Amino acid sequence: MTEPYAVPVPKGYRVGVWEVREPIATGAFGSVYEARRTDGSRDLPRTAALKFLPTGTGTPRQLTHLRELIDREVELHRRLKQPRLIRMYDTLVVDDPASPALDGATILVLERAEGSLSALVAAEPRPAAGPALLAQICEGLAQLHHSGWVHGDLKPANVLLMADGSARLADFNMAAELEGTHAYTPAFSTPDYTPPELLWSEIGERGRRIRPSADVWAFGVLAHLLLTDSFPLPGATPSARRDAAAAYARGTDELRLSSELPDAWREIVRDCLTRTHEDRVDTQDLLRRVEAVAGTGRSPRLPRALLPRRRSRRTAVAAAAAAVVAVSALGYGISTWAGDGTDGGGGTPGSGPTKVTAASYGAAELRTDKGIPVTYRRLIVDSAHNCVHEEVTPALIAALLKAESNFDPDLSDPSEGKEGEYGIARWTPSLLRWWIRDDGVPATETPRPPITPAESIPAVGRYLCYMQPLLDKKGLSGDRQVLLAAAYRTSTKVVNNAGGVPPKYRDYAARVAHYLKEYTPPGKK
Repeated sequence: MTEPYAVPVPKGYRVGVWEVREPIATGAFGSVYEARRTDGSRDLPRTAALKFLPTGTGTPRQLTHLRELIDREVELHRRLKQPRLIRMYDTLVVDDPASPALDGATILVLERAEGSLSALVAAEPRPAAGPALLAQICEGLAQLHHSGWVHGDLKPANVLLMADGSARLADFNMAAELEGTHAYTPAFSTPDYTPPELLWSEIGERGRRIRPSADVWAFGVLAHLLLTDSFPLPGATPSARRDAAAAYARGTDELRLSSELPDAWREIVRDCLTRTHEDRVDTQDLLRRVEAVAGTGRSPRLPRALLPRRRSRRTAVAAAAAAVVAVSALGYGISTWAGDGTDGGGGTPGSGPTKVTAASYGAAELRTDKGIPVTYRRLIVDSAHNCVHEEVTPALIAALLKAESNFDPDLSDPSEGKEGEYGIARWTPSLLRWWIRDDGVPATETPRPPITPAESIPAVGRYLCYMQPLLDKKGLSGDRQVLLAAAYRTSTKVVNNAGGVPPKYRDYAARVAHYLKEYTPPGKK
């Protein structure tokens, strides 16, 4: 099985002065392709990376969400031109009605990199260039923070490596501009790189409040990983390490750094990974210490930030409204409000900020009075919101989990001579391997039971999102959401060949249909 591209673009496709060549990478919301310039202009490089973001299709909720992420990334690129940040040359919009999947897509024309830090670490754990790369990464953070921005999602996949081996920070759709001591960002981040204070942070009207110290924590984790090939907090899975981070923050456990961490780096990493954000090292001080230990010398004085464009009050209010987000406190996904005047917590329009609790999270799309465990609401809602297909809803994922396991996170159903199925979504481990990661890359090893809800539920959303376009557009009888659940239990090929739910799975489909109706709020389709 090969991972489908979020935005499939044929080789040779032309947009502006660029011709698409080979695919580079894909994620949940966009895909990146190598491109070559087709004109004789000397103002642009011969090759670039085109990042396609499908803003021309999808539901209003998804479009609002994607538009906000794109606007964040474009604004940072336009305002900041620093040597340690990946460059953006241009933005384009596809005008191609004959290609509905591409028509209206936004394209970022970016500096072409040779690879990523995550690929380097996978091929060469503890690379010899690690200290020098850390100094460059830290310099990039210092440039961002000095200019008044927070990255918000620093991790190896978001550090790109150039042809000369130097590092650039990239992927700024979670970046946010500071307003005093805080910024407001979509509360998505990768659990292993999220500081403890943000794992269960309150979600406000404008999203999650984040400080530069969150990037400092992420840098400490990244440094430990790069220098020791291990995470600084114990646990075999992200959810286990998240729990360890919580125990450390509460003071019930100590930080136990790897014995393989060089002594010169130990104090630096420890000062990044403090229990509270107040105790974390300042970015400028961190840069001086990292450069001294790495032996790369002092960086030149940081340039002044480009001044922001002045916005009218009306524009600022509209931007704030568009940025209203409801987020998984565990950091497993991104979601936005529906944009229809209601809020994800069931609040009243115009009634002021609404505190979103775990029990009311996503109430506009998922009933709160029908026995769905509160523990799983955030994972269910955010996993659905990560898909651009409107059939993949929180109610569908909840109904599927109910039919599969009755929300039993410890389900274990081994089969003689076969792998068996495990966890709240009854995953077969070899299939889960393809969907367990949020970066679109299959896990290098097949997961071993027990399989946690934090791993299972987001994977359900990704798998349903992948299968939806594979169901026949015509010739299938029955509700599309129920057909999608049946495909989860068997396959899209079996459902398509049967022209609907196969007889063997009709009882299962009937249970899903019953719970789907029960979990969907009145007035929602």
